[in-house]
Amino acid sequence: MKHPIFISEVSSNHACDLNRCYEFIDTSARIGCDVVKFQLFKVDKLFAPEILNKSESHRKRKEWELPESFIPEIANRCRKAGISFSCTPFYLEAVDILNPYVEFFKIASYELLWNDLLKACALTGKPVVLSTGMANMKEIANAVSVLRKSGCSDLTLLHCVSGYPTPPEQANLSVIDTLRREFNCAVGWSDHTVEEGVIARAVHKYDAEMIEFHLDLDTEGAEFAAGHCWLPDGAEKLIRNVRVSLKADGNGIKEPAAAELSDRDWRADPDDGLRPLKVVRGGWEIKD
Repeated sequence: MKHPIFISEVSSNHACDLNRCYEFIDTSARIGCDVVKFQLFKVDKLFAPEILNKSESHRKRKEWELPESFIPEIANRCRKAGISFSCTPFYLEAVDILNPYVEFFKIASYELLWNDLLKACALTGKPVVLSTGMANMKEIANAVSVLRKSGCSDLTLLHCVSGYPTPPEQANLSVIDTLRREFNCAVGWSDHTVEEGVIARAVHKYDAEMIEFHLDLDTEGAEFAAGHCWLPDGAEKLIRNVRVSLKADGNGIKEPAAAELSDRDWRADPDDGLRPLKVVRGGWEIKD
């Protein structure tokens, strides 16, 4: 199996600091990610006025916004770092802003019901990745239909549980197979468990083709305290372990491996049960 595409999700951990964005990009590339993903939203286009008028905590999320002016700079840094750039648009104008720069569009679970956004992303002709947290099959089927009818020919569905964090026993990874069978497209897992075992299971048991996980650099990000973000050392270990394990399957033929060929003659001889084989003993010498 080809190793899955690993996406580090910066979300709102960038602190509106371009240099911190650069650090996320460079770190994501260093630890082995294929893609680094940001989010482009404006609070007054994300929440209804009725909510913002009543909730100071929702209004304060304006501090989490990624400035639109950062997008070209982030894309350029990604090119230099050798990592792909993607971003989630949360308002319609964001699609046009991102289109010249992103490798693909990622649509968040919370926006799965918004047909206009689905259409706008699909009409760009770029690949679309759609998270399916909180959705049922009817809702996912509608979203897939809207995307495909609007021109999306390269679609990946990510099974996702929008709990922050998600208890591993609620991951329900077998849904990955369900989505693949029902919609005949690439499938993967968007992780909120921060459990290596869950991601390994998604890859090895269910052939997840894409793995997305939230990343923070130093526990100082706005979303780290919620408990769904990986730190660089753990994420690097995760990626390395998955990729190493995928090389271990082999061809299924039982025969001596290259690593053990030199020891074959040091097995017990069938005549006397002593090591090495008799054919080796007479001519054997200690080598300095």
